[in-house]
Amino acid sequence: MDALTERRTTARHSFALAMAFASLLALAACQSGPVGELASIDTAQGSAENISSLTQVISSNPRDPEGYNVRGSAYGRGGKYQQALKDFDTAIELNPNFYQAYSNRALIYRFLGDQNKALADYNRSIQINASYDAAYIGRGNLYRRAGRTQEAFNDFQKAIQLDTTDARAYHNRGLIYQSQGQHKYAIEDFSTSISLAPDASEPYNGRGLSYLALNQEDNAFADFNMAIKLDAKNAEAWTNQALVYERRGDKAKAAKSYREAVRLNPTYQPAKDGLSRTQTG
Repeated sequence: MDALTERRTTARHSFALAMAFASLLALAACQSGPVGELASIDTAQGSAENISSLTQVISSNPRDPEGYNVRGSAYGRGGKYQQALKDFDTAIELNPNFYQAYSNRALIYRFLGDQNKALADYNRSIQINASYDAAYIGRGNLYRRAGRTQEAFNDFQKAIQLDTTDARAYHNRGLIYQSQGQHKYAIEDFSTSISLAPDASEPYNGRGLSYLALNQEDNAFADFNMAIKLDAKNAEAWTNQALVYERRGDKAKAAKSYREAVRLNPTYQPAKDGLSRTQTG
């Protein structure tokens, strides 16, 4: 290969890496909520044994809305969304000002894809209690996925102003900062999220992307590795780790990590593209 051809090949590969990184940042902005969402809570809490125990509590005091709210949450964690809705409905019937039940029901509506009902419930929860941080965070997630970025930011900001200890508020505000190229602010938010939920992989993955955007490659690599350590099924983290290997010129290790990402998520395009580059490059 002559020098000109080599420079052109290097330039094409550098451009491909730059485009791959831009794609990863765009996808990160579309992440669903991390810690605290029903999908990430231990499903054992929705086990038959736990449900049976909660049902006994309700049987002992069938007019107590709190029992239905707790069992509804357990049903939700177990993926039994229709049963969860029924319990939250009952809790609200027994106590029309039960703002926690409105917020919990909104989350179930979100998982079922009924965004309008979810928004109405979050609004009602906030109307009853304007200091309820969980409702702002849930509504913020709803807004963020709908592309209503400023409204989402305002809700996460409000939750943070209320001194929330919920890591999701900082993580999701960090994702918005990241999508706007404000990576120093994003890193601060991801770091706070990590301090509040040190066992969650998503904030490490997010912070790693912002470190990479600032060319702090070693910090980024450490964060991607930690994200994988915390959740070995995180295809995005494997892909991001592979991207660092690729940037460093280690195509063998990059291909191995891309291959693992594709195994975990066969439809994740950045991993598929990266594997194609490193296998044939």
